[in-house]
Amino acid sequence: MYYKLYIDSVFVLQMTCNLYMLSLAGQILKCTATHKRIWMGAAAGAAMVCIVMAIPVGTIGIRILVSAVPVSVCMLRTAFRNCRGRKLIHASLVLAGCGFFLGSMMIWTLNRLRMVLRGQVSFLITFVTGYVSYRILLKLILFLQRKKEEYLRTVEIDIPNLQQKVRAQAFIDTGNHLVDPISGAPVSLISVRLAKQLESAFIPEKYHAIPYSSVGKDRGVLSAYELPELTIEGQEQIVRKERVIVAICNTGISEESIYQMILHPRLLEE
Repeated sequence: MYYKLYIDSVFVLQMTCNLYMLSLAGQILKCTATHKRIWMGAAAGAAMVCIVMAIPVGTIGIRILVSAVPVSVCMLRTAFRNCRGRKLIHASLVLAGCGFFLGSMMIWTLNRLRMVLRGQVSFLITFVTGYVSYRILLKLILFLQRKKEEYLRTVEIDIPNLQQKVRAQAFIDTGNHLVDPISGAPVSLISVRLAKQLESAFIPEKYHAIPYSSVGKDRGVLSAYELPELTIEGQEQIVRKERVIVAICNTGISEESIYQMILHPRLLEE
């Protein structure tokens, strides 16, 4: 069985899908690029796919599969200049994921349309389906990012001894119910890495022993200290607190995590 492919149609369709995938990947990775560079990356990827399809070696499916990595790398390097090393590998995986979900949505929708139209779907309907799928995925990504930002805050910790401030990312845990057993003050958690940066701000006389219980360990005691001042910066509010108690968490906060502090929700109350 033979199929007739029109290379100009393949190029236009592939470039359009590449535009959608690069846009989605850029939104997820927070990579900025001009419209010109995104168009150039999409066109470069489409041209490479057309060249691979024209090479008379093996089947088209195998050729496209083998060329997937070089094509994605070329597209990303063309669109996003600062995409190198590990970031390029991560970006390639994100781009592949975007392509998988975008393609899946398009195929599912086109199959439904074929059942209704009872025939071949036109080129225009394919474009419209791709655009609608892209908009749905973009809305979903933006929604998830907003949800994530609601639970992440930037904190600024004042260290009078060094006359400087330390900035870090913090996660708001609504399930954090740790309090000082004597005063009832809320207790936040910090990683060992952040604790090393704040050692000079800890006052030995303000040491607290915070009992706790968690899944996997019935009970224990955390070493905690008071911070002179903590500023919590959100999208719409800035909260300043004095004499904030923080407990050093040996487990639960990874050194590679984007946040190094787990805030007590009561600290956001004015």
